[in-house]
Amino acid sequence: MSAQSPKKLLSVLRGSQEAVPPIWLMRQAGRYLPEYRALRAEKGGFLALAYDSDAACEITLQPIRRFGFDGAILFSDILVIPHAMGQDLWFETGEGPRLAPRLADSKLEDFVPAPQRLTPIIDTVRKVSAELSPETTFLGFAGSPWTVATYMVHGQGSKDQAEARRIAYMNPERFAALIDAIISATVDYLGDQIDAGVDAVQLFDSWAGSLSPAQFEKWVIAPNAEIVRRLKARNPHAVIIGFPKGAGGKLAAYVEGTGVDALGLDETVDPHWANRQLPKGLPVQGNLDPLALITGGAVLKDSVHNILSAFEDRPHIFNLGHGIQPDTPIENVELLLNLVRKG
Repeated sequence: MSAQSPKKLLSVLRGSQEAVPPIWLMRQAGRYLPEYRALRAEKGGFLALAYDSDAACEITLQPIRRFGFDGAILFSDILVIPHAMGQDLWFETGEGPRLAPRLADSKLEDFVPAPQRLTPIIDTVRKVSAELSPETTFLGFAGSPWTVATYMVHGQGSKDQAEARRIAYMNPERFAALIDAIISATVDYLGDQIDAGVDAVQLFDSWAGSLSPAQFEKWVIAPNAEIVRRLKARNPHAVIIGFPKGAGGKLAAYVEGTGVDALGLDETVDPHWANRQLPKGLPVQGNLDPLALITGGAVLKDSVHNILSAFEDRPHIFNLGHGIQPDTPIENVELLLNLVRKG
């Protein structure tokens, strides 16, 4: 697709600058929407929805119909990769994901791979791609290897990823084997998403901020660089957004080391600092605090203005610094769209 693509968000990811930045929101298909809650009540839990391609297609499209975002993001979860690698996956109500057996006390070699678990997700991609308007960019995604590995080791989310960090230090060969397996599964998965119709993909590294600089180089930069290299070898026109949440002062090194096409910024990053530190012309995405969106009013207006002013001279996609919260008022999302699109 040429730089003259009608997909404004995709053009920005490829380096074009727009007077009005395109906008989408992480977790925009989710619990803050009454139509999502109604479908979930009808269909069952999160995982049942993610593996039901008709339901997942509908959920992906819901925020596009309601708000007209410039990008649609596939409704799924980063933990479908360990599920496809043979780990059991389920969601505990009010507590989040669980994976078993935990790699803290089991071996990857004992897992029986189940790649067929990803088939309905690729079916979802095809269905959404057929439904979207030509102006809407379709985004796929996967978790980055470090973040996925922490869940596989702990069997759930954790505050400081201590068990995974301990194994990475004390048994780096074992941990490297896990990272390599995740890289291979992720490249295949993202390549299949691109083949099925997504325009770009995002690598979510939610726990990138828990590593020291040397460990960050080893377990965040190097694995993501390998994914970028292999994915672009398989799909030469692949467009890749990196989102190393919590990376802070290591963001410039991440961009240089990974070769991602665009960089997502979390809400803890000063956008003016980021604009000074990052390579000129690099597309950036972000980085409104999800709680500022909940607060609304003058707080929201001031936050939006600050971000827009910081990135007025580079390609910019407006987004949150992390996922939208379930208690976000619909009217505040509508206000956000007006602030970004009309000033």
